[in-house]
Amino acid sequence: MTISFKQLAYKILKETERPMSPSEIWNYTKQRNFQDLVQSKGKTPERTIGAQIYVDIKNNAESPFLKIEEAKPRKFFLKELANELELQKIRESEVEDIEQPAQTTFNERDLHPFLTYFADTFMNVHTKTIYHERSKKSNYAQWLHPDIVGVNLPIGEWNSEVLEFGMKFGSQLVKIYSFELKKELTFSNLRESFFQTVSNSSWANEGYLVASKVSKDDEFLNELKRLSTAFGIGIVELDIEDPDSSSVLFPARYKQNLDWETMNKITVQNPDFKKFIKRVKNDLNSHEVIKQMYDKVYEVEQLVEMINK
Repeated sequence: MTISFKQLAYKILKETERPMSPSEIWNYTKQRNFQDLVQSKGKTPERTIGAQIYVDIKNNAESPFLKIEEAKPRKFFLKELANELELQKIRESEVEDIEQPAQTTFNERDLHPFLTYFADTFMNVHTKTIYHERSKKSNYAQWLHPDIVGVNLPIGEWNSEVLEFGMKFGSQLVKIYSFELKKELTFSNLRESFFQTVSNSSWANEGYLVASKVSKDDEFLNELKRLSTAFGIGIVELDIEDPDSSSVLFPARYKQNLDWETMNKITVQNPDFKKFIKRVKNDLNSHEVIKQMYDKVYEVEQLVEMINK
């Protein structure tokens, strides 16, 4: 006899007597070999479980399920197993279970030299910090541009005649990058950080969300990978103790076409971005990269000393 995903969730929540997320319910299902109880598993059974519980809570006044609103990711429990006092304890414990960003003595801007070093050394990208405080004040510009922009120029790698030929015919010889920096990524700030990156990197060839610490919780990493794959945003983790160990956790998806309209809007809004665009144009015209005009690339020893002051 087969049962629905909703019935499966009820069975497992009653058996475990604890709040669980849809992913945890499905993982428990596999651990106990309960998969055959449901007729159709589909590609994402945990989403089906979550959807069926949500619909039941919304449309059925007699639903046996409860949402634990404070939990991230959101979890479900059974009404019959919890009185109000117990629910309050659950809510408090779930809030405590959310991994919060650690208290640090540095700020996000202190991470800029680390990203510049990583981008230059491992991506062959020259970066430029874009100071938000220099942007014109307007509501629509809040998430308009990222913390750092970058460019990969083929100068020095390509023959000058080939480079000029490619530029004349509009070939994609130059790659433009967008970087949004955070001190740490956990469930508590993932959504806002990620969609801020999506918003302010839509114009670039590649967009990255960068942090000095990324939660290693399995469920968090699965969600981070899902978002990265869905929206094409890359994830970089900076190692502030050993900058050479910084790495791309998930690569960005390359977009062939730049969003010229948005780039023009950023140029009008922010003088740093305008200077960056002018710098790239001048380097292409002169066939020479003037590194001094981009963010300074420090030595590893200097970086570590800077962050530990």
